[in-house]
Amino acid sequence: MNKIYSIYKILYRTFGTQHWWPGDTPFEVMVGAILTQNTAWKNVEKAINNLKKHDLLSPEKIYNTPTEEVAEIIKPSGFFNIKALRLKSLISFFIEDYQGKIKKMKEDENIREKLLSVSGIGKETADSILLYALNIPVFVVDAYTKRVLLRHNIIKEDSTYDEIQFIFTDALPEDVQIYNEYHALIVKLAKEYCRKKPLCDNCPLNSALFYK
Repeated sequence: MNKIYSIYKILYRTFGTQHWWPGDTPFEVMVGAILTQNTAWKNVEKAINNLKKHDLLSPEKIYNTPTEEVAEIIKPSGFFNIKALRLKSLISFFIEDYQGKIKKMKEDENIREKLLSVSGIGKETADSILLYALNIPVFVVDAYTKRVLLRHNIIKEDSTYDEIQFIFTDALPEDVQIYNEYHALIVKLAKEYCRKKPLCDNCPLNSALFYK
């Protein structure tokens, strides 16, 4: 069994199913992918709840709402003026290119490339939308992923997003559920043990089984 898959098995056995991404609809997941940039998920939840309270959590309503008003509503997510612009850009793309239909978006073979052309959407955000909203098997790489792999000498400090992503896709079956669960488990590990100041002694990866 390769090391990457071994990590997945150990984390799954330790933490169990993570039920991630916690969005009620694919569209809510898309919105969350923008709002979660550079902030904790608890702040995203507050911003999404604000959108729901104002009855704005739909493509058409956000599209037709002034940017300044959207910014005020998503304020809990931080960087709200920038995120309002990015959210409006994503929604404009979604409505103008796909008539606000998730199915049409998913059927576009060039969807990743097109998402990356939208203002404010980088690889992590695009891949989060692909995996969690569209159920397309793309592995999401974030700061937690880099931290965990770097500390276990699987990557180098200067490893790129694409290089890290390939490590996972090369070692794992092309499976939406595994990619989804694995990324969530890495986030769980990073928050519980592989923190900025790590708690290595009790880390599930710091075991004799893993290093056999």
